[in-house]
Amino acid sequence: MKFNLKSIEALLNYRIVNQSLFEMALTHRSASNKNNERMEYLGDAVLDLVVAEDLYQRFPEADEGELSRMRASLVRGDTLAKLARAINIGDHLILGSGEMKSGGHRRSSILAGTIEALIGAIYLDSGFNASQAFVRHFYAGEYEELSLADALKDPKTRLQEYTQSRALPLPVYTIVSIVGEGHEQIFTAECVIDTLSQSVVRGKGGSRRKAEQEAAATMLERLGVDKTQS
Repeated sequence: MKFNLKSIEALLNYRIVNQSLFEMALTHRSASNKNNERMEYLGDAVLDLVVAEDLYQRFPEADEGELSRMRASLVRGDTLAKLARAINIGDHLILGSGEMKSGGHRRSSILAGTIEALIGAIYLDSGFNASQAFVRHFYAGEYEELSLADALKDPKTRLQEYTQSRALPLPVYTIVSIVGEGHEQIFTAECVIDTLSQSVVRGKGGSRRKAEQEAAATMLERLGVDKTQS
């Protein structure tokens, strides 16, 4: 796809100085050896720093673990891909023919990596303050919805701590089915805890991780464990 300067500036709410940086940031490795992977690495580091500082300032009562869990939820691939879809960045990706045919412009991993690369491009184009401003604008909605409740341990961690504290066998997770193709796959995970009568439950999700987390959450509910405690 041909690079459209005005469209990219409008999507990013940013005035581009060096166009070639942003062409590279939108270029997937399937399209060229000169692609966005190095910028993705740089943007990932900038994103981590900006989000870490913002959370530190917004939640003075949060401890290190809570801040780390909130940051992880904000910078993970699923969140980045969701935000990328919100601004339709997939329509501007430069992909190889194979990725184009297989729907690469909708693939979460590609979308997430592209956003990180764009953050890296802004950093190289105008410095840290500009990239910080972009991240804060980009994440404005996510920040507004965030609370310390989001820092609670994930279901798999809480379930493991629950079983360990009661000398029970650790949960075992197995993917029992994968339905669909490509980015539309649905995973079904089974969670088993030996010796418990209610020891087998299942969860579904768009990835192995999500399915296992859903199964763990269901197991916690089955065991009557409060969501804030283990």
